Amino acid sequence: MKGQLETALFNPVRAFRVRYLPLLMVYFAYGALGITAIAETFWVKDKLTLSPAELAALGVWLTLPWTVKMVFGELVDAVPILGSQRRAWVYIGAGLNAAGTLLLWAAAAGHLTEISLETAYKLSAMLFAIGIVVQDVVADAMSIEVVDRTGPDGTPRALDDIHRDLGMVQVLGRLAFSLGAFIVAGLGGLLASVMSYADVFLIGLVIPAISITGAMLVRIEPVERRPIDWRILGGGLAFGVFALTIALADLSFGQEIVFVVSMAVVIGMVRLVAAELDAEARRVILFAGTIIFVYRATPGVGEGFTWFTIDVLGFDERFNGTLAQIGAGLTLLVTWLFSDAITRQPVARVLLWLTVATTLLEFPGMGLTMGLHQWTEHHFGIGARGIALIDAAATSPFIQLSLVPLFTLIAIYAPPGRPAGWFALMASLMSQSLTAGNLLSKYMNTIFVVDRGNYDQLPVLLGACLAIGLVVPVVTILVLGRKLK
Repeated sequence: MKGQLETALFNPVRAFRVRYLPLLMVYFAYGALGITAIAETFWVKDKLTLSPAELAALGVWLTLPWTVKMVFGELVDAVPILGSQRRAWVYIGAGLNAAGTLLLWAAAAGHLTEISLETAYKLSAMLFAIGIVVQDVVADAMSIEVVDRTGPDGTPRALDDIHRDLGMVQVLGRLAFSLGAFIVAGLGGLLASVMSYADVFLIGLVIPAISITGAMLVRIEPVERRPIDWRILGGGLAFGVFALTIALADLSFGQEIVFVVSMAVVIGMVRLVAAELDAEARRVILFAGTIIFVYRATPGVGEGFTWFTIDVLGFDERFNGTLAQIGAGLTLLVTWLFSDAITRQPVARVLLWLTVATTLLEFPGMGLTMGLHQWTEHHFGIGARGIALIDAAATSPFIQLSLVPLFTLIAIYAPPGRPAGWFALMASLMSQSLTAGNLLSKYMNTIFVVDRGNYDQLPVLLGACLAIGLVVPVVTILVLGRKLK
């Protein structure tokens, strides 16, 4: 037992290499974006008119940059900027994040008069989404390239050792993300409680600077350039234009149309690239990808629950920061201790236990919407804040743990010469699952209406989402999981 604990504690340290630092700083910055999250939540609730259903619908559009991630992947793989295929693209992504931050600050500070706050918020969110995708593409490519394929003497390394290192790079990436989230979580709540929301947004400019610093200070090895695959780049651009046209046309079922078409486009492109793999690899990707897709496509409750905790339970900015700090800290700890073990387990088994555990641990949150805190406070002295602390501590780590087997699988089966494109394609497919989840969230919030001050249907909404989030993934895993053995 002691040996296993020591292995879990020190494996990430032993796995770290200085050449990993640029991509880890990008992941760290991604996690640290949460420094403005609490201020944004309260500002949106207080100053905007968007309902939870409308915010869920916005989330669908915000997944579009991830859906066309293959375009960015192809650019990073095949189109250098001033001779750089990695560093320059990090700068571009960080610049877009900075632009989104400045726009959000200007809106909150009252400096925008030509456009509405809602429009400014949507534009800012889209700039953020694109900037994150661009940087994520670079980090994904580097997560494959930094692993040595040969030993110090030039002889090929064992395939198992390469796969293990690929998995550990993904572990380190999740740890870097979690560390960034942990450092800023409580700070974000504190800042939002003592400063104006606009000033908090302005402080957020330090985050893209972290990505830029990582790209500047650490030498990134040049990579071999290959010709542009116009099937991927052209098809992705054509789809992007189509999606933008549908969005601007504001059709009644525009999001659904874009989802169906994008699924067809992404699956077609994955088949093109996967044709380079052997039959066994394609089989594994098909079944594992389906399981992961369904796992991630379940609906969320939306912003209504957060607004309920603010309006009814009295959770202020500082306490929300405390919840975020606890959740981020435990995520970091659990990811550190268990990610290495998870990389050794079958995807289906990992996701089965994560699904069941996550559903069970969501019940305290549902209890809050039904007045559980009044009973527990009367009998045990544990009120709403105590239950929320327990809930945050129990559920937070599972989100990042679920990503480890996914990214490890993608890294292992990356075709030679197109790491960024492969990661981007698979990420595009997985983003489609989030789009499906956001669409389901929109439908659920339309059926069970929850809005500012109107939380009567929140328990039913939460119960329905929990039921779908348990039954659908478990059935899929039980049916398809045996095919991965």
